Amino acid sequence: MAGGAFSDPATLQRAHLYQYKITGFFIFSCIVGALGGSLFGYDLGVSGGVTSMDDFLLEFFPKVYEKKQTHLAETDYCKYDDQILTLFTSSLYFAALLSTFAASNLTKNKGRKASILAGSLSFFAGAVLNASAKNIAMLIIGRILLGVGIGFGNQAVPLYLSEMAPAKIRGAVNQLFQLTTCLGILVANLVNYGTAKLRPWGWRLSLGLATIPAVLMFIGGCLCPETPNSLVEQGRIEEGRLVLEKVRGTPNVDAEFDDLLEASKEAKSIKNPFKNLLRRKNRPQMIIGALAIPAFQQLTGNNSILFYAPVIFQTLGFGSGAALYASVITSVALVIATLISMAFVDKFGRRAFFLEAGTEMIICMVAMAIVLAKEFGKGKELSFGISVFLVVLIFLFVLAFGRSWGPLGWLVPSELFPLEIRSAAQSMVVCVNMLFTAIVAQFFLVSLCHLKYGIFLLFGALIVLMTCFVFFLLPETKQVPIEEIHLLFEKHWFWKRVVREGNHESGSNV
Repeated sequence: MAGGAFSDPATLQRAHLYQYKITGFFIFSCIVGALGGSLFGYDLGVSGGVTSMDDFLLEFFPKVYEKKQTHLAETDYCKYDDQILTLFTSSLYFAALLSTFAASNLTKNKGRKASILAGSLSFFAGAVLNASAKNIAMLIIGRILLGVGIGFGNQAVPLYLSEMAPAKIRGAVNQLFQLTTCLGILVANLVNYGTAKLRPWGWRLSLGLATIPAVLMFIGGCLCPETPNSLVEQGRIEEGRLVLEKVRGTPNVDAEFDDLLEASKEAKSIKNPFKNLLRRKNRPQMIIGALAIPAFQQLTGNNSILFYAPVIFQTLGFGSGAALYASVITSVALVIATLISMAFVDKFGRRAFFLEAGTEMIICMVAMAIVLAKEFGKGKELSFGISVFLVVLIFLFVLAFGRSWGPLGWLVPSELFPLEIRSAAQSMVVCVNMLFTAIVAQFFLVSLCHLKYGIFLLFGALIVLMTCFVFFLLPETKQVPIEEIHLLFEKHWFWKRVVREGNHESGSNV
């Protein structure tokens, strides 16, 4: 296969000597640590529902409300085309984009737990401000605080899970982040479905309940241990060894601990990790993990469907209640898909899910565009059968995304980078992810208005591109110890030339 699958642990350095048992301490640490995903998920789910509620629109966006009530032909695709309304959604992601660099420094110097705690406090403050908002300025400031919380949480949690997990089950453990994200989306959609009936203040309850995952994340951050990798990186060697023994359930951790010490020694020689990220020897990881995968995850169009699902369904002619109900269906699909991925990603590998699900997503996008081109627009309502078919297509699309680009978009970048640049690289991952999330959020509705069904063809074409990228350039990482991932690129058909030239670079470490 073009991508090359070099995941046999026996071909690596000390991987075959690693030992572990699944202990209660390990399970507790990972479940509680993964709660950070619920912040991201709840916000993804709640935002689209709130922006489709009439009481919210009447108070802050009366012009959008008036447009929504108009059933003229030219407004079929354009009911919600308002840049201030979309700024309400996208401002969070711009804030997350900027805050992740501050999170990188905190994560590296004070540990993964410190960023988790800081993120939960900022998210709590933002939720309180949004729930009590009296004007658009309060809404936007609240969204910015929420974004800072997500920036810190998304920077630290995937790293935390990947570093705590044994290599053979790292894929499933890391996807706890995606699972809690999906559960957050599902809970948010159920909350929206209930609060939409509580007029005129139901939207405030939806936004205010975001304080609950923030509190859970704070408590979890207080109770969880720091990762052995982070403790060693901070120079707390003995403590790191003790935590590694406890989390692996065995004192026989010499091989893994030796790899940690070597990685830490390399990390301490790096004065500027962001500059080191640009070195040729790290080029494959930077291109794949820090740039391509986080950008591609958003360019699938899935998050647009998720946080604008109620708006999309109303645009397609569903009533307000039916639109929120359809959103619940799509979020259920996301949870089911994540459980499937967790169960099989360490058996079949990352590439298999990317390629299989990518093909399914392309088919769904093309089918949706064809149906909308033939049946939607010019003021006519969709038939019941066509409406159901569109919901099924969206369900299948989300099911495919939820077992591929959704969880793997966080898993693969978090396991690619060596320890010396891991925190800096994760900041780049979050930055690129949030940048493209914000861009897609800000321009999706205006693109839907102008491109109409063509927006789905555009996303389909992008998925073709990213599927080809994975096929040719992503090596298989399943069951490879996180501190030995770099060896994969030395054997890859394409990247080995880049890495070998990088290893011969002259000069000292940067």
